[in-house]
Amino acid sequence: MPQSSRALFASLAVVAIACGRGGDSPSAPSPVPGPPAASASVFYTAIGASDANGIGGSVPCAPFTTCENGTGYVPVLARSLRTGRDVTVRNLGLPGAFLSAAVEQISREQGHTTTGNFIDRAVPFVPGETTLVTVFGGGNDVNAVTEAAERGAGGTDVKGYLDAQVRAFGSDYDRLIAGIRSRAPTAFIIVINVPNMAALPYARGYAELRRRGMQHLSIGFAREANRQAGQGIVVVDLLCDAQAYDSNRFSSDGFHPNDAGYAYLADRLRAIVNGASSSPAGSCSQMTVVPPL
Repeated sequence: MPQSSRALFASLAVVAIACGRGGDSPSAPSPVPGPPAASASVFYTAIGASDANGIGGSVPCAPFTTCENGTGYVPVLARSLRTGRDVTVRNLGLPGAFLSAAVEQISREQGHTTTGNFIDRAVPFVPGETTLVTVFGGGNDVNAVTEAAERGAGGTDVKGYLDAQVRAFGSDYDRLIAGIRSRAPTAFIIVINVPNMAALPYARGYAELRRRGMQHLSIGFAREANRQAGQGIVVVDLLCDAQAYDSNRFSSDGFHPNDAGYAYLADRLRAIVNGASSSPAGSCSQMTVVPPL
């Protein structure tokens, strides 16, 4: 081999070794954003369904409006945070929305008209300057998947079908959080898990088999939301919060909170923004309001 070729190969070998050593060194993990400082301005983005719009309250909000005088948890939280600091709100709540396109399609297959989903209709509109995000969903998903199972979507293996939907919900939740972080990398994220929908007032007149399916999905969906706590996200545990089932905190439809229910949720969120800790329970009596599947 000519001398010039040997020199070239030697140079390439040195470069390759250097690159290999660099690749072996793990990069420092990005710090997980914490709550906004007490004196800092807050850019609050809310992702949710009709609850984010305050449906069921005395002053509901039209989608994608700030609705300063609303009685839903989003405007109530914003007003409470404005004591001593500036707060800007982007409410991406969309009544009837699901977590992902997959459950939205399940609802369509049952003959329903849908409005969208969090991943496609909310995440792309999260502003980069967002410093606080709340995510609350899953109730519409429970209803849609339970209805599909009742109509034979899972064949004879209903539990297997519901478990598959829980796994898909978890994967989609991961996508949702990743999308939020890609849009607003410095945002502090609070996830609100789904309560046991079988225990809410609207479901108490349903047949037990339907409620058992709702409970199974609620627990599974809440578990997937709870899992996000391992990613530096704070989880508000409605599933195991006895006060979240107080019938006095629900509107006449038995599904949406009323003003008292929204105020309670806003208080829990405000405490976390102000530094309170929150962690979901591993088990509770609210998980077994009906016999498990």
